[in-house]
Amino acid sequence: MTELTDITTLLLSRIRDVADYPEPGVMFKDITPLLADPAAFSALTDALAAVAASTGATKVVGLEARGFILGAPVAIRAGLGFIPVRKAGKLPGATLSQAYDLEYGSAEIEVHAEDLSADDRILIVDDVLATGGTAEASIELIRRAGAEVVGLAVLMELGFLAGRARLEPALAGAPLESLLKV
Repeated sequence: MTELTDITTLLLSRIRDVADYPEPGVMFKDITPLLADPAAFSALTDALAAVAASTGATKVVGLEARGFILGAPVAIRAGLGFIPVRKAGKLPGATLSQAYDLEYGSAEIEVHAEDLSADDRILIVDDVLATGGTAEASIELIRRAGAEVVGLAVLMELGFLAGRARLEPALAGAPLESLLKV
């Protein structure tokens, strides 16, 4: 338990609160100080790689854009492949896409169709779980590609936005691991 407390303290100490960003009333959680600290970034990568190992993942999917920053080193540390899920129109090859609703409007994400197969066991990695819309769309996209979602791992969960409740049915029993809950 001391190890978990130590990493929690380390990670929290490297996340900066920015008031009224991107709009008044929002307290933005800035992870760039954590990324700039090699000890904290390495500890985060180790913790998320342990989640990958515990789920039996064969590949890591990172969600644009900070999920790329976290997911790629996790994949390397865990000895797995890395697959980016991008905003629509950013990938050059044949893609599968998934539209989803935002608070005001909609968005679409894509993955290269050939990067996922029925043999793949996917751990999705992202920085923050907020409302869960992007994560839910990525789960659907990965399943449509024929792969199995074996979990979702995030650095931080904003519990007051209820993303976990939204995602639990979509995860269908696969774990949702958040290192920090605020």
